[in-house]
Order: sequence, then structure tokens, then C-alpha cells
Amino acid sequence: MHVEECHVVIVGAGPSGLAVGACLREQGIPFVLLEKSEAVGATWRRHYDRLHLNTIKQLSALPGQPWPEYSAPYPSRVEMVDYLERYAERFRLEPRLGVEVERAYHDGSRWVTRTHAGELRSQALVVATGYSRHPNVPTWPDQERFRGRILHSSAYRSGAEFRGQRVLVVGAGNSASEIALDLWEHCAETTLSVRSGNHVIPRELFKLPAQFNALALFERLPLAVGDRLATAILSRAVGDLSRWGIRRPAVGPGTRALKEGRMPLIDIGTVALIQQGKIKVVPGPRAFTETGVTFTDGRGLPFDVVVLATGYRPGLDDFLENATRYTDEHGCPRWHGAPTPAPGLFFIGFRNPITGQIRDIAAEAPRIARHIQGVN
Repeated sequence: MHVEECHVVIVGAGPSGLAVGACLREQGIPFVLLEKSEAVGATWRRHYDRLHLNTIKQLSALPGQPWPEYSAPYPSRVEMVDYLERYAERFRLEPRLGVEVERAYHDGSRWVTRTHAGELRSQALVVATGYSRHPNVPTWPDQERFRGRILHSSAYRSGAEFRGQRVLVVGAGNSASEIALDLWEHCAETTLSVRSGNHVIPRELFKLPAQFNALALFERLPLAVGDRLATAILSRAVGDLSRWGIRRPAVGPGTRALKEGRMPLIDIGTVALIQQGKIKVVPGPRAFTETGVTFTDGRGLPFDVVVLATGYRPGLDDFLENATRYTDEHGCPRWHGAPTPAPGLFFIGFRNPITGQIRDIAAEAPRIARHIQGVN
């Protein structure tokens, strides 16, 4: 087996891995960047066509490269892919594409990263594979009886494919909301299954982007104070949506995002369609039938297609030895952009804070690079 010595190995060439690579490049620290797909930003390339950032471009830039002026205020999926390609070119990151990590472990003195192409030994290992590595696909009783189509949101591209069909979207998050909107815009008969409540935040409130409001409430104020203020503001701006099937959780939006990993729903028009009766809302599924789904409130409805917008799993235990030592009950790292109990091990891009994920990555990457300077 070919063995290569290097200073740093970065696993993943999405926004996180590219950002760390750029920061290391600026400091003159050599590294090897591995990506199992055939291009940078693979996750963004796979997302559905309609996807846009819910955060504004001014606060969604990686270190060293602002968004172009011609970009949309909330960049699209295509614009994000183009941005990441240009970022890799600007900082000469040159990831090794099509190289999947099979195993990574610390041998007592160095990190060993094994791939089908050989073995790398490094002083530091940066895991930047993100929380969207594996689709989370729940199952329900009698699901195999359903004669229609069931797909995870990772396989959804456009509502054009489902024009005129009866589609159930399962989920209460931003992907579920935007997919439901996309389906309605393509003339599908759309129903949204909300299994648990969620906080709803207009993408722009008081003529300001939601991200600005989140920064004002949660960046400098204690979490409990920010939650109380946010709940009071949303009570007036959004109101009680329970009559339309969307309940507000008892836990505040900041606490829920931080401790449960559950992001508020950033509304871009779906709620208005729900209030107008154009998109139906039902509770969580209880079981499938041959022609549809029965729900926890006892009613049953016919469907042709079910889209599961039920999130993802990081899957770190697939390749990282003793991954449970570093992860929580959801499989996400307990350390972010900071040293872990293992020497030279860092995680980045596994959080989705209410103040913006890419903004968070842009803060974590320089910190990791500074810590790596001190790794012998």
C-alpha cells in the first residue's frame, strides 16, 4: 500500500473543507484535501433545483472571498456551486476527487487516513464531511403495501416531475416547506405532514432579513432572553398558526436550534398558501395503505407520491474510529472549530445555528487553522 506523509488531511471538499484549506493555504501550511465525489460542493450539486440560501450573501461568504455584486440577495443552489468552484480555484485548493476515506484513526503518534488509493499519515485530521452524509429515512407500518412512489428529499429535484399528482411532503423544516411550495408552483396537489410543531419566521421581518434579527437577538443576549424576545415578536408578526396545523413549540427558537438541532422554518411564502387552503396540512403519518396514508388523527388520504423531507445523519462512524467518543446522541460532533480530546482532530460544518451555517463555518475555519499552527 502506498503511504504518504503530510501535515494535515482534510476530509470533504464542501464549504467547510474548502474554507479550512483556504485558511491553511494563506498561512503556508501544507495539506491534502480529499473528496469522495467527482467535484467540490457535491451536496449542493445534489440538492433540489429551487433551493436558495435562507441567509443573505453578505453574511454567507467563506473567508477571503465575498459574493459578487451580481449574485441574488439569497443565492441559489446554482450560484452556490459556482461560488465554491471559484473559491477552490482562487486559493488553488486542488482537492483529490473520487477518493473516499475508508478508515481514519490515531495510531498513538499520528493520524492514519486510509483510502482505496493509499494511506496518508498526518499530524492533524480535519473532518468536514457535514451532517448531510446519509439521508434519514423513517419507515411506517404497511409501507410496503403502498402502490405509489416514496422518495427522500435527497432524490427530489423539481415539482415539474409531479405535475397533477397528489403529493405528501413529510417534514416541518425548511426543506419540507420549500419543496411543498415548489410542488404547488408546478400544479401538484400538495399536502404537508407536520409531525411536530415549529417556530415560523418570515425570511424578512420589519424590512430586515431574518438573519439580522437572529444576530440581534442571539449573538449578544443571553439565550433565554433572546428566546423570550423572539417569541414575543413572532406572536405579533406571525400569530397563532395552530388552526392551520402548525403549532409553536414550548421551547424557544434559539434553545431549540442549539440544544435539539431543530431550526425554525424560514417562511418564503408557504405559510400564506397554507392559510389560503392551497397547501393542506396534516399531522404525522401513522401507517400506509395501498393508495395512501393514514394519520395520527385517524383520517386517511390518497396519494400518488410521498416525499420524505426528514433530514440526514452525519455517519461519522462509517470511517472514523471510536466516533462515539466525539459525537452526541444524534451522531454530531460535540466539538466545533476547536481542539477535541484527540490530538490534532478537528470538526467543522456540523452545526446549523440560527444565525447562519456558512457564517459559522467562516468563523470556525480560521480558528482551526490557528490551532493547527501549534500542532507538532
